[in-house]
Amino acid sequence: MASLRGIQQPELSKKLFKLIKSENHAIGSYETAGRERIAIASQLSDWGEATNDDSISDVSDKLGVLLSEIGEQEDVFAQNLEDYRSVLKQIRNTESSVQPSRDHKSKITDEIAKLKHKEPQSTKIVTLEQELVRAEAQNLVAEAQLTNITRQKLKQAYDMHFAATIERAEKQILLARHGRRLLNLLDDTPIVPGDARPIFEHADQARQILNDAEEDLREWQPNLEPIHSQASGMGSNLMPGEGSTVAPSVTGNESVMAHDDSPAQSRIAASEGQHFQQAQLDAPPVPQHAQTGEINFADSQYAHNDAA
Repeated sequence: MASLRGIQQPELSKKLFKLIKSENHAIGSYETAGRERIAIASQLSDWGEATNDDSISDVSDKLGVLLSEIGEQEDVFAQNLEDYRSVLKQIRNTESSVQPSRDHKSKITDEIAKLKHKEPQSTKIVTLEQELVRAEAQNLVAEAQLTNITRQKLKQAYDMHFAATIERAEKQILLARHGRRLLNLLDDTPIVPGDARPIFEHADQARQILNDAEEDLREWQPNLEPIHSQASGMGSNLMPGEGSTVAPSVTGNESVMAHDDSPAQSRIAASEGQHFQQAQLDAPPVPQHAQTGEINFADSQYAHNDAA
């Protein structure tokens, strides 16, 4: 059925229809990658616990928390791409609505050309020429509406796309840097047979690294190049409003999500020491309604070490 819809698309909108459909597949891939990354993070935590090495168990558990959050960012990115894709659909729909106007104008032009060749004295030519004038006027309006909406929505769509890309990249970089800090807590000095590894003495530092990651995500703010727009004076008919003064508007420097209530901190808090329970894995990020929280180590498998 999807291929049939593609065939039925007007010629004018076929290319954008294909792009939007391809983008849908890409979004699905990001969602799948996010889920798989979370599952791998859970496996890392489980493996670390099974080593019976307190140092590896603690570090791998906390690495898993950060890796899980990196996976969550893929899902958030996919949601933001859906918004960008919806804006592209507005261009596609306008293209579809303009196609009949083009076809009608072309049909009349062809009929006039045929008549002039076969019956140059036909009175129908005058009637068709009058109809062509009306069709050209209608098409002129439709083409103006199309170019107006195309320019406005193209800028809006890719403003959203690039803002989402920057947000995902900066947050994942932030989390990766904290992950590297965790690695430095693990002593990899070789030992000889019979020697025992020193007791892991960096539990507090490992916990602080997660606290730092949580705080950094909470305080993250976008710093984007503004996207300037002159389209604020366009009316509902996709034409400049009468008597309107078109003032430039600026978009950008705003996150594509509601960051004040980012779910990232809550996810880190809920995940630490829990080995990624299924409920946490399945919970979708909803930035507008999520509540931030502090990391709670009371339930951590390392609580007794921290307390000691």
